[in-house]
Amino acid sequence: MKITARFATVVLSAGLFVLPAVTLAQGPPPPGYGQGPGYGQGPGYGRGPGGPGGWDAPPSEFTRDLQRNAFHDGLEGARRDLENRRRPNVNNRDEYRNYRGPERRAYRMAFERGYRAFWDHSRMGGPGGPR
Repeated sequence: MKITARFATVVLSAGLFVLPAVTLAQGPPPPGYGQGPGYGQGPGYGRGPGGPGGWDAPPSEFTRDLQRNAFHDGLEGARRDLENRRRPNVNNRDEYRNYRGPERRAYRMAFERGYRAFWDHSRMGGPGGPR
């Protein structure tokens, strides 16, 4: 019985040191990552961490809200796939596959562009991607 209690104490004590070390090793996200202007609608929409016209801004040919929103939905879907260590495949995103709203083709095309833009950027070591 003493050995089991001693073992449990050692394991719990080690956990108290390992958990903070792992948390600190990850570090904080880059400034502006996942929040602020460029994530949603309103003033500043289309400006991301790179400023106006940054890597996460919808292309200029996306003049309608549907296209701009779909582009950002694609960025967010790709970001979630990266965080969950999923393979980059736009067809695995429910938002892409199951969209039944108006102008389905335009939504899916813009979503795919956003999804691809995120993965292209993350492969180059930008915010939100592996370094």
